[in-house]
Amino acid sequence: MKSKKRMAAKILKVSPSKVRFVADALEDIKKAITRSDIRGFIATKKVVKSTKNLQSRSGARKIAAQKKKGRQKGKGSRKGSKYSTVSKKELWMKKVRAQRVFLKDLRERKLLTPTNYRSLYAKSKGGYFRNRRHIKLYVTEHNLWEKK
Repeated sequence: MKSKKRMAAKILKVSPSKVRFVADALEDIKKAITRSDIRGFIATKKVVKSTKNLQSRSGARKIAAQKKKGRQKGKGSRKGSKYSTVSKKELWMKKVRAQRVFLKDLRERKLLTPTNYRSLYAKSKGGYFRNRRHIKLYVTEHNLWEKK
């Protein structure tokens, strides 16, 4: 039976430990000699390949759910270089977009003149400001607030 199992494994392209013989057909399988006999048993489902031992995903799902909430994302859990999780470009886009929205809001509320808005917008584009608070600080220091 060992040789039959090995033959079936070669035909099915699996390990011999993955080959199963149906209990009712054991007598017939014992009589099999050639590969074509084994192929016939495979076709009639008397010799079957057992299912793969799949790895459980339950743990992975739990971790994914926690990460969605923002847990398990500390420095110790990170792999890769500094910018592998969020690229430099994405960080830049986030920063500049926030600054532009802030400047637009100031312009709409008439707290900046169009001229000042343009100069601040250009500075923001050039990477002059670190964040929105820095813009506010700059405007205050240079007395750029529009007087009502």
